[in-house]
Amino acid sequence: PQTVSVIDTVAADQVENGRIPVGGIAWAGDRGISKVELQVDQGPWEEATLLTPTLSPLTWVLLRYEWPRAPGGHTFRVRATDGTGQLQTSERNGPHPDGATGYHQVTRHF
Repeated sequence: PQTVSVIDTVAADQVENGRIPVGGIAWAGDRGISKVELQVDQGPWEEATLLTPTLSPLTWVLLRYEWPRAPGGHTFRVRATDGTGQLQTSERNGPHPDGATGYHQVTRHF
């Protein structure tokens, strides 16, 4: 299976200490996930916190990133590295025939 990561929420209504929690999931089948990173507005990739323990090595991993809030529109991208050290591919492909690929992104305005 392809390594995949998704941003589920940018919780602008839960600002704490000037930071907005960004949450999501990542999965790489039996290879597991070793790390997940987020990028905001083409800035540097920053490592998210993986919420552990997972239910099993085959389940989705939950992630959380505390983003320092800034006004305006912002684009958030996510990528994962599997348990063998292989980075998720950035190339966007549809689900057929081998599974969707590419970095997921969302844009939010604050």
